[in-house]
Amino acid sequence: MTHNAIFETDLPFPMTRGKVRDVYDLEAVLPGHVLLVATDRVSAFDVVMPTPIPGKGTLLTEIALFWFRHFDDVRNHLSDQAWPAELEPFSDVLDGRSMLVRRVDVVPFECVVRGYLAGSGWKDYQATGRIGGIELPTGLVDGDRLPEPIFTPATKATTGHDENVTFDQMADAIGGELASTLRDRTLDLYRRASDHAGDRGILLADTKLEFGLNTDGQIVLADEIFTPDSSRYWPADTWQPGGPQQSFDKQFVRDHLASLDWDKTPPGPALPDDVIAGTVARYQHARDVLTRP
Repeated sequence: MTHNAIFETDLPFPMTRGKVRDVYDLEAVLPGHVLLVATDRVSAFDVVMPTPIPGKGTLLTEIALFWFRHFDDVRNHLSDQAWPAELEPFSDVLDGRSMLVRRVDVVPFECVVRGYLAGSGWKDYQATGRIGGIELPTGLVDGDRLPEPIFTPATKATTGHDENVTFDQMADAIGGELASTLRDRTLDLYRRASDHAGDRGILLADTKLEFGLNTDGQIVLADEIFTPDSSRYWPADTWQPGGPQQSFDKQFVRDHLASLDWDKTPPGPALPDDVIAGTVARYQHARDVLTRP
């Protein structure tokens, strides 16, 4: 099942390797630009699995590009510059899975918004009745819709675990004005994306966005946006609070891993063919439905 999958890339430019993306510094050939390459790696519980998901990177890129263009009133990091000729020899690897973007100074927080109770938010709520310092009503169950979407930032981690923090902690680190603007912008984008997905029978349970500042100090939407890697998507017609939900994201991988005798530390276990095929099918369905006119 892993034939033609791209686990990692090797271009002759300075590179930083994230959990899923290989990020190349193109300063030498196109000043002020970087190349984001979405590989077929998949991470779960903040561990990169040794088995790639064929075609996942192209699906992620297609979905991210759709959303960037859908929100054409929001400044983003996509570049309209011509691709440098130096990338042409690698077109067979890059086509469909890469984005040429302008360099930004990335804000060191994940801008997380939750409309439903799930994942680490559900765990925090069980333990404290709160998520990110926000007190929630008592008696909620796994999968419940929250009274209103909430902003619950997290620290960014290239490796290891992101950590949920309070809005005040974020504001102390980057300044109250910037933190408030990012909170408001994240909540607005979430509501708009939720409306779009909801019209197509999909619930956007939660998501995380990343922002940066360009050379003019303007806020720029960066990285990926509303992909199945950064969001929880549930079919609306099967949503039933009280337990785990069916999903169109990598929850399918997490559920498989949770059934194993694995301590959630590297190295991750190899993924079987049925999990690989099921994950591809879910990402394809999300792409087909979300990008439908």
